Amino acid sequence: MGRRLWSKIGCDCPLCGARVAGARLCGGCEGDITITPGGRPRCPRCALRLPATAAACPACLGVPRAYGRTIAAFDYAPPADALIQMLKTRLRLSMAPVLARLLASAIRRDGGLPAGVLLVPVPASRASLRLRGMNPAGEIARSLAAELMLPLVRGALRRRRETPRQTSLGRRARQTGATGLFVGSPRVRGHHVAVVDDVMTTGSTVQAAADALLAAGAASVTILVAARTP
Repeated sequence: MGRRLWSKIGCDCPLCGARVAGARLCGGCEGDITITPGGRPRCPRCALRLPATAAACPACLGVPRAYGRTIAAFDYAPPADALIQMLKTRLRLSMAPVLARLLASAIRRDGGLPAGVLLVPVPASRASLRLRGMNPAGEIARSLAAELMLPLVRGALRRRRETPRQTSLGRRARQTGATGLFVGSPRVRGHHVAVVDDVMTTGSTVQAAADALLAAGAASVTILVAARTP
C-alpha cells in the first residue's frame, strides 16, 4: 500500500488505541510524549535532557562533535519507547510513517533544515538486516523524505566493518567500536546533510556517521532521531 494512501486511512493510535486519521498518534498522546519548546532545557548539539542546575551539557563538554545540532522527536522512555519497539522488535513497518511524522513536527518546531539538505539514513549492519529484513533508520528516513519532500540519498554512508549489537555494549565500548565505522560517498560533497537514525544513546554512531560525511566533503551535518535516550 502506498504511503500517501496509508496516511489517509483511519486506524488506531499506537499508544492508546483511539481512532485517528492516518498513520499518526492521537493529539493527546502526541502532546504527552513530544519534546516541545519551553520544556526542560536540552543541549542544542546532542539534544540530551539537561539537569535543572546544569549550565552546559556534560556529554558535550570537551568532546568535539562533527555535527552542529540534533533534533529528536521524543525521549526514549515509557510510553514512547514502545513506538520504537513496535518497528524494531515487532517489525510493524506501519510505525515508520508515524515516527517520521513526529520527527517532521520536531524539525518544524526547531526552525527547519538548511536549503538543499540531503537525508541520509544510518546503514544497518548485515546481522541486523538478516534479523529484521529491513533497516529501521532507512524506513523512517524514507517516510520522512516523503513527509518533508526532501531528497533521500541511499548509499551515502557505507559500513567499513560489522560490529556487535549496540544494546550489548557499554558507553566506552560503543564509542570505541564506532570510531571509523563509516565511509562517506562523494555524492554529499558541498551539501548540507541530515543523518537519520531511530534512537540516539551515546551519540557514537551518529558521530562516526558525521565524521565520514564531513570527510567526504559535506558542508555540514545535522542529526535527526526519532528518540533520544535521556
